[in-house]
Amino acid sequence: MDSEFPLLKKLESASNRYHELAEAMSDPESMADMKRFVQINKEYKDLESIHLAYQEYASLVAAVQEARSILRDESDPEMLEMARQELDEATRKVAPLEERVRLLLVPSEPEDAKNAILEIRAGTGGDEASLFAGDLYRMYAKFCDAMGWKVSVTSMTEGTMGGYKEIIMEVEGQGVYGLLKYESGVHRVQRVPQTEAQGRVHTSAATVAVLPEAEEFDVELRKEDIRRDEFCSSGAGGQSVNTTYSAVRLTHLPTGIVVQCQDQKSKLKNIEKAMVELRTRIFNLEYQRRMDELSSKRKTMVSTGDRSAKIRTYNFPQGRVTDHRVNLTLYNLAAIMNGEIGEIIEKLQFEENSQKLLEMEV
Repeated sequence: MDSEFPLLKKLESASNRYHELAEAMSDPESMADMKRFVQINKEYKDLESIHLAYQEYASLVAAVQEARSILRDESDPEMLEMARQELDEATRKVAPLEERVRLLLVPSEPEDAKNAILEIRAGTGGDEASLFAGDLYRMYAKFCDAMGWKVSVTSMTEGTMGGYKEIIMEVEGQGVYGLLKYESGVHRVQRVPQTEAQGRVHTSAATVAVLPEAEEFDVELRKEDIRRDEFCSSGAGGQSVNTTYSAVRLTHLPTGIVVQCQDQKSKLKNIEKAMVELRTRIFNLEYQRRMDELSSKRKTMVSTGDRSAKIRTYNFPQGRVTDHRVNLTLYNLAAIMNGEIGEIIEKLQFEENSQKLLEMEV
């Protein structure tokens, strides 16, 4: 039976672990250690879908065994016919369920469930690059809104003719980083700029970086390692924003990392947001090292977080978007710029999970 249904044992092992975690969550010792409790709770939630799949798979296997037993031992024609129908129906369901189960068994990255810090910076192309960075911001804002995620901009520098030279936002929701991580890299646009009198197509670029947001448990920050500077906010916001020292700049002395937040009128809220970003950037120093190690081992890795890699081209004259990592070309540029990037992300997820499956089988 193990050779015919090899996934049964793996699923059973994961289901047993699910029950162990359920018991651990009610243990007073686990509840007393908040960091451990958060980790246990996360693993418990991650295993829930596998536990449910095990129950469904085990039920199918039991149905196959029972039908075969009847066919082997029974002589009544009516019972034999019922057993044949039951066996055909159960067998037909096994293959698609196994395909779904294999994907569930692909180990997810621990950071996938986290919120994310998403930053967009204008690259080569001058004013046109800033305008394109603004287009990307609106694309992601609409995608996040459709997903039910909360987006809050922490800092921005506007372009001279519109758009943004740089814009940084925090995205909160379920599984945010696991989906947005595929967007890290260089995004290239080919179109006729507003400033082009001859109607020639120009190529510009913007860089997107997506960082998994660090929680307090991930990074320990010492007060003496942080220098805090306060200054007047700039840009839109009214007199109360521009005339008070509500904007905050934090410098982490050991690493030299600097972050700032000025989007809130309250200094305390700006400090809180800046601390989240600072923890995230410190956490990502180590995280990026791990990603670099992974990408060097895998032949096709679509979510390395490499900001220098050209990942996608948006060609406006042809209404075409091409993702170079998976050779995917779509002719619905208007919809994609309106936030409909789900199809691209699904393709990238499938490619990465397929690669992980191959590694598991090897």
